[in-house]
Parts: sequence; C-alpha cells; structure tokens
Amino acid sequence: MRKRTWAIGLGICLAASTAVVANTLWFRPWSIRVFFDRVAYTDLLDSPEMLSSLRLLEPWGLRGHNARLDDVSDAHAEAGFKQARADLDTLLGYDRAKLAEDDQLSYDTLRFQLEQELAGARFRYHDYPVNQLQGAQIGLVNLLLYTHPLKDATDAEHYLARLAAVPAKLGQLREAMAERARRGIVAPHFALAKSAEGMRDFTAMPAERNPLYLVFVEKLQQAGLAEPERNRLAAAARDAVERQVYPAYRALQAATEALAQAHPRDDGVWALPDGAAYYAYKLKQHTTTQLSPDQVHDLGLREVGRIQAEMRKILAERGEPDAEHVGRAMKRLGDDPRFLYSDDAAGRAQIVADYKAILAQAQAALPQAFDQLPTAALDVKPVPAMSEKTAPGAYYESPATDGSRPGVFFANLYDIKGSPRWSMRTLAYHEGVPGHHLQSALALEQRDLPLFRRTHWYTAYGEGWALYAERLAWEMGLEPDPYDQLGRLRDELFRAVRLVVDTGMHARRWSREQAVAYMEENTGMTRGDTVIEIERYLVDPGQACAYKIGMLKLLELRERARGQLGAQFDLRRFHDRVLSSGGLPLDLLERRIDDWIAAGGA
Repeated sequence: MRKRTWAIGLGICLAASTAVVANTLWFRPWSIRVFFDRVAYTDLLDSPEMLSSLRLLEPWGLRGHNARLDDVSDAHAEAGFKQARADLDTLLGYDRAKLAEDDQLSYDTLRFQLEQELAGARFRYHDYPVNQLQGAQIGLVNLLLYTHPLKDATDAEHYLARLAAVPAKLGQLREAMAERARRGIVAPHFALAKSAEGMRDFTAMPAERNPLYLVFVEKLQQAGLAEPERNRLAAAARDAVERQVYPAYRALQAATEALAQAHPRDDGVWALPDGAAYYAYKLKQHTTTQLSPDQVHDLGLREVGRIQAEMRKILAERGEPDAEHVGRAMKRLGDDPRFLYSDDAAGRAQIVADYKAILAQAQAALPQAFDQLPTAALDVKPVPAMSEKTAPGAYYESPATDGSRPGVFFANLYDIKGSPRWSMRTLAYHEGVPGHHLQSALALEQRDLPLFRRTHWYTAYGEGWALYAERLAWEMGLEPDPYDQLGRLRDELFRAVRLVVDTGMHARRWSREQAVAYMEENTGMTRGDTVIEIERYLVDPGQACAYKIGMLKLLELRERARGQLGAQFDLRRFHDRVLSSGGLPLDLLERRIDDWIAAGGA
C-alpha cells in the first residue's frame, strides 16, 4: 500500500513538474520573472559565442556550446524575428499595472528592446557582414584567441571543433554578402578592400606562425597537459588552420575582392535602398531618442563651438602657439616629442604599463563617487595585430560572469602618435574605470536583475556613461595637469564632431573626404586616426552619435537631481541609482532618476 501511495505521489509530482516546465518553455509563465529569464536564456542559447564570453553555464559543468559557432544564415535570422514577435506577444499578455515597480521597469525595457528588434526586420539586409571594423571575419579570430576557454583537454577539443566549423560560418558570410548585393546593398569600397587585405595578411603566414596556432600551443602548456597529448592537439590545430581555416578565409577574401572591384563607391547609407528610413532607424536604435538627423547635426555644431572655446582658453593660458585654432594647436601637441613614446616594442610596452598605473590610481579614488564597485578585475592589452590597422583607438570587452576572465581594455598601438601622453588618462577612464569596466562589470554582478538587463547593450547608455566618466574623472581630481584637461576636452570635442560627420555622411550626402577634412581640421587628430574613425562611422551608421547624446542626458539628470534635492543630493547615491539598473533606454533612465528625486534621493 505504501509503495502504491508513493508511486501515485511521484506520478503527481512528475505530472506537475512537466506542466510547469511545459508552461515555462512554450506558454506564458505564471511569473513574469520566469518569462524574463526564458527570453534571456533563449537568446543566449542561440549564441554559443556569447555563452563563451559570459561563461554562465560553465559553473554547472555545461561546456558543449564552446565547440560551436554562431549561425549567421538567413534562415536563422528569420527564426530570430519570429521568436521576438512571439516574445513581444507574450509580454503584452501580462497586466503591467499589477507588476511590482522593478518588474514594470523590466517590462518596459524588454518591450523597447523587442520592438526595436522587430522594427529592424525591415532593414535586415542593410548591414555589412564583412567590414574592416567589426566584421565576423575579425570577430571569429578574437573569439578563438581571447574568449574561448582553454584549461583542459575538453576545452582543447572544443577549440579544434570550432576551427573545423570555420568553413561553414565563413560560407554563410559569403552567402550573406551575395544576397545583399543582389538587393543593391554593398559595403563601401574601402571596407571591402581593407577586409580583403586583412584576410590576405592573415593567411599569408605559415600555419605554425599563425596566432590561432601559437596561442593554442601556449595555452596547452599553461593547462599542464602531458607532452604527448599536447603534441597531438597542437598537430591537429596546425592541420586545421592549414586545411580548414585558411581555405575558408581565402574563399571569403576572393568573394570580398570581387565585390570591391564591382563597387568603387564610399557613400553613406543614403545611397542604399530606403536609406533615409534606415538611417532614422539606426539613430533611434543607438541614441534611444526621437532626434532627427538635422537635430543631431545642429547639436553637434553647437557642442563643437562650446568645447573649442574652453580649449582655446587653456591653450592661451599655457602660451601655446595657434591657441585660436584648436585643430592646428592640438595637431602640434600630438607631434610634440615631450608627449610621445619611442616608436618600438619598448615604447609600446611602456604605454601598456602606464595605462595600468593610471587605472590603479583611478581605482583607488572611486570611493569618492561610488558606493558600489565591481569585483571583476581589469586588464590592459594591445589590439591584436590582425586588426590594429583598421581598429579604433581602443575598445573594451566585458569580463566573464564566473570570474574566469577579466574585463579587458584593448589599446591600439599601431601608430605611436595615436597615444600622446596627454590623451591617455581620458582614454583609460573611458574604457576602464570609472567608464566601461565599472559600468559593464557592475551590471553583470547585479544578481537581483533579470539576466537580459544585466547583459543587453544600449549604446547611448553605455557609451554615454563612458563619456560622462571622462568628465567625472576630471571632477574627481584625476586630471590635474592642464594638458590632460586638454586631452579630455579634445576627446569630448571628437565626440561632438561625430554628431556632425555621421549625420553629414549618412543624411546630408557628405563624401568620405569631406568628413575626414572636417574632423582633422577641427580636432587636430592624426590623418590615420581620422580616416579610421570616419570609415568606422560609414559602416556603423548612427552608433557614433550616441556617446554625446548619452553623456548630455546624464549631466542633465545629475544637475536636475542636484538642483531639486539641494543638500540631500549625494553623488554616490546618484551613481548607484544609474548603474544598479543595468542598461536602459534614455527615457526609462530619466524616469528612474525622476522617481528617485521624488522619493528624496534616498
């Protein structure tokens, strides 16, 4: 009798569990927080490369995703849009008014995210899958070199599996380029030509000298595997690079070169089918505002004038020649030997060491302005050689959630004149602390937030925070030298100029050369850095506009809080309120701060 009762009870429990699982996976979950997690994990499970980056599953012993690459096929993209439509329908089925305040913010954030994704379905072919900046052919190498875990034989076998998967993924990229070309959507000529050049250089070296092989061998030694096993795995990697990776890259290179020869133009997206509507969509996506291209352009012109006036004052006080012409003065300071490192390996190593020292000083000062600080470590590395010719001056990659990989600030050291000493503090604060690393790592560590709010990126929020952080570091006394202040203002000027040239090229039909001339004239940046930047904006429309717009909103909200709260205003609490939310569209961030002000800033 007891056995039968136990069996009946077990059956009831299994049936109930099955019903819960089925409801969670295929229907509207009873709890919206379960739904939030379902959306996040559905997206992440669809991207093995992102899973490798975040390392969410490894603590549970799940590593199979590390053997696979993302699917970039048309069919996969279509399935993604269908999933977004289904997720939005499910979300709208919840009664928002009955949700707790935090859940209402998550509801609104996810709704914005899904609606933006679905709005982009109209422009699904308007991107450039192969480009000189962040094309998949570059991201794939960076994934294997810096993101893929390699601590034991299983990780090594997964690495080999990913090498074997390279031909399929690059084949999908060739198909994607061909489909876009059939629709009249082709990347600018320079983007194709430089991408092909990078791939040609990548495959020109013997396989045993390729970083994909060398880094693999180095990590095998660090993993402590027995020598016979290391030798076997190393030989397999060398063969995979030679027989699978190289032929796939050469085929993609040939297709890219052929497309470049047939497409000699370097136009903005105005030249694409439905180009004006596409640019308006990209501006909204990146800035999370309703600002028109004309409004953004005019804002940029005003900010350029304001910032240059501040710089003229400092230049005149320092007795610098050409103080009235900011571009010429900063150009001269960029060539001044006082501020340059030696153009050799020792000079580049010293730059990395100095960045680390700057960030250590900033880290020690953070408690002045922050109560919450991330636990994840931060490292500084040079941009990989494969992409340094076309990469921006710096970029940041977030840490793994399990603590196995730090956040990394990548500094581009290709042109030694791109790293004058007076520019380094501002760049370090932007990419490291109190900029990207503090914001991104802290968001990942907010365990009480739904996962999608910890991981989703809003350009205006994230880049706006990093630009705000540059100014904040100065306010905290971390740039006492007037030349460092000039470096900060030059970088802010650079972001204001972006508003002008991005809208100029994509909405006002400026040529690439016209945009290069405007940026070089007004900022004094090197010709090489200017070209890299302008070409970046041409392949990623609207993105560069988000920095300044996000920063201005943060400053507006801070001063609103300071003015309304008076003596009750606490800068640390303000920053905690901004950062503890994870990434947000700007209007939702504004609502969050206004609610905090109404509650007395507690």
